[in-house]
Amino acid sequence: MPFIEKLPQAKVVDLKKEVPVEEEQILSKTLVQRDDLGMTIFSFDQGQTIAQHTAPGDAMVNVLSGVAQITIDTTEYEVKAGESIVIPANEPHALYAKEAFQMLLVVVKPEAK
Repeated sequence: MPFIEKLPQAKVVDLKKEVPVEEEQILSKTLVQRDDLGMTIFSFDQGQTIAQHTAPGDAMVNVLSGVAQITIDTTEYEVKAGESIVIPANEPHALYAKEAFQMLLVVVKPEAK
């Protein structure tokens, strides 16, 4: 039984093709959702935003295409295709598409006891 069921096993895939950018939209495809781990591919059209929020785990944003502005607490970071940033657990953060962009988000949460 595969643990990542939404992608083919033992096959090279282009994650950007899994969730293409659509006009004025934010799209997503969840690859894994467990109590301690989440993996989701997102696409954002230029100008789209996710308002400030927090997450209970460390969130690693891997930008696949385009340019994202990621605000962690009050500091803004520009993250481009091929770059990544880790957002610490419980830190307020927001995302804004400076250009249309796609990302792989990996959230690692505390293990259940």
